[in-house]
This record gives sequence, C-alpha cells and structure tokens, in this order.
Amino acid sequence: MSDLLIADEILDSIKKVTGVPSDSTFIGLHEPLFKETNAYKYVKESLDSGWVSSSGEWVERFENAIKNYTNSNHCIAVNNGTVALRLALHLAGVKPGEEVILPPLSFVATANAISHLGGVPHFVDIERENLGLCPVALRVRLNNICEEKNGSLINKETGRKIAAVVPVHVFGTPAKILSLKKVCDDFNLPMIEDAAEALGSFKKIEHQWLHCGLIGEIGILSFNGNKIITTGGGGALLTNNAELAVKARHLSTTAKLKHKWDFNHDEVGWNDRLPGINAAIGVAQLEELSSRIEMKRVLFQKYLKELGSLENTQILKEPHNCKSNHWLITLRLCMKDTIEINQVRNELLTKSHELGIQLRPSWKPIHMLPMYRDMPKGELINIENEFNRLINLPSSPQILSKKIMKN
Repeated sequence: MSDLLIADEILDSIKKVTGVPSDSTFIGLHEPLFKETNAYKYVKESLDSGWVSSSGEWVERFENAIKNYTNSNHCIAVNNGTVALRLALHLAGVKPGEEVILPPLSFVATANAISHLGGVPHFVDIERENLGLCPVALRVRLNNICEEKNGSLINKETGRKIAAVVPVHVFGTPAKILSLKKVCDDFNLPMIEDAAEALGSFKKIEHQWLHCGLIGEIGILSFNGNKIITTGGGGALLTNNAELAVKARHLSTTAKLKHKWDFNHDEVGWNDRLPGINAAIGVAQLEELSSRIEMKRVLFQKYLKELGSLENTQILKEPHNCKSNHWLITLRLCMKDTIEINQVRNELLTKSHELGIQLRPSWKPIHMLPMYRDMPKGELINIENEFNRLINLPSSPQILSKKIMKN
C-alpha cells in the first residue's frame, strides 16, 4: 500500500470517531469545557466576595478538592505547572550547576524549570510501553557515570552533582514509578514527579490505587487550558510531607511571615500563588472530572476499535495495574522504514489539518532543541526511534457528544 493510501486509511478511521467538521467548526486536540458547569456561578461569587487574588475561600476550596480527589495530605495551588515544578525542585535542594535527570519526551517546561534554577538537564532514555523514563536505562546510566563523593552523587564525566530525578507521566499514562523510585532510593536521589498531564491517573500498589504524583517526594500538576481540567492557567504541588508543604506555601507566598498587619519576609520567595478567580473555575471543573474521565475512556475505546486493527498503526494502551486519564490518546505508526514513517506522518497531518481535525505530532525531543543539545545524555535509542512515530489524536471528552458530520 502506498504512503498516500496508508494516510487516507488512517484518516478515514479517525473520522469515524470524530466526525468531519463543518466549514464553521474545528475539532481541536483538547478543548476546554465550561458549558453546563458551575464555572460562571463560582467566578461571580469570587468577584462578589472581593477576594480575587491568592487569599480567600476559593483557593482553599480548590486545594481541598484536589486533596480529596488525589488522597494527598497537602496541596499548594500555584499559577502554572512550570512554577510548580521549579518550586518542587528548589524544595528538593537543586542548586545552580547541579544536574537533574529527566526523559527527553516531555513538554519543554520540564527542562525549563530545571534551567530556571540554574540546573543542568541530563537526559535518560524512555521505554516504549508507556513513553516514560526507563528505570533500566536510569540504573545503567547512574552505574556507568556516577561516583559518591562526600555524600553526593557525582557525574564523573562532568564533575557535577546529580541532584534529583524527574519522571514524567507522559500524555497522562503512569510511568513505571515504583521501579523508578527504587532506583532513586538506591542512589539516594530525590524523585519529583511531573504529573502535569496526569490528574485522574492512578497506579495500583498492592490493593490500593495511588494517584500519580504521590510516590515521589513531591508531585506537580498543571491546569493549563488544554488539560483535563483547567483554571485558565494554574498548577499545584502534591506531597504527603508536612514540612515540605509548609515550606512550599511559604516560599510561594513571597516568604511572608504571618501577621495581622505587618509585612515581614524571612528569605527570598516567589509570588507564585493561584488567584481566587482561577481557583473558582477549578472548583467547578473538578466537579466534572470523574465524568470527563469516563467520557474519555469511551473515546479511547472508539479509537481502539477503529484504528487498533489497522496493519500500520497501534493505539497506546494503559499498562497493567494503571489507570490513565487518557489526556492525549496517542497513535503509533508501526512501519519499519523511517522515510515511509515520515511521509505517512506528514501526509496525515497535512490532510487532517485541511479538514479541520487537529492531529499533533509528539513534542520534538527536548535534547534536540538548540538550547539543550549540549546537555549530558545517555544512549537515547528508544526516543530517537519513537518520536516521529507518535501522533496525538483529538482527545476532548466532549468529542463524541458534539460530533458533527459535514453534508
């Protein structure tokens, strides 16, 4: 079958799920949903109260709702996911000139948060099943390049300290987080979970389901406009460590000491807190989270039915003992020839966008971006074989309910 016919076959199968947009509509990759929620009501209540910044009841209500849903002991709401990760890394003790290990497949903000602290991103390969940081590759890399000096883990190739590891739950699919935590513990490295895409994703541990972000010392969430719930812009830190939670709240509120009227600050902090207006939207969004995940599971099954049996494609499934929120449902092109993969991929992306159906290639691996090309890295065989194969499909929970067919 020619590349053109393969692309047409894939697109025809996608259209059976999404429908074909009319001339006045567009099927986005992951669209926010506010209609038929309490968002307008709660925002008005926030405005009427006068507490529209980071003080007032709505931020506390939102944090409590996140805690209840994730079963975390502490939640600190901040103004975006990048800020949350930067703050988490700071709390983990990352200092300028120290290396932080991360996978190359993530949104660039994962590496940027490290750079904002003066840290050095250090890339270790992914695994194919869930696209997350590979625990085997991590252990091999640390064994090969590290030595302990004065209680610190030192990269013998660079002379720099390795300060932390940041696994990413890519597209909402849980990484092999228990295996990664074992490696981190063996090398005495703090683990900060980038769960920006994974609100509503769980890992089964023995007889209980644990939310992503709660196995490492700290986890972070994002509520950007394209996430499963949104506050317009926002993020949060999750932790079961009371001391870290107190420190996070203090630093994210300009390190201001509590007092009824006086302004005293005891260290350099940040103005990172989530405004009340955004938190009010978040409270309304969280009320809909469980139903959205159910809608997305139905959507995933529709894609699996239409695309799973095609000769040249694979829909990425949630691993055993994992529940994914299916934030971005992902298609893998399975042809062996690299030229053929690129031709089919480009043809599929071009035709889908002409139709008004937004497919998206996976992010360009971070280690290939100009500002990160010279960063330390292990062998990256899997990511360099995988990234051109991966295409994100329209994954909004409301797709099936508003399916529109062009006449």
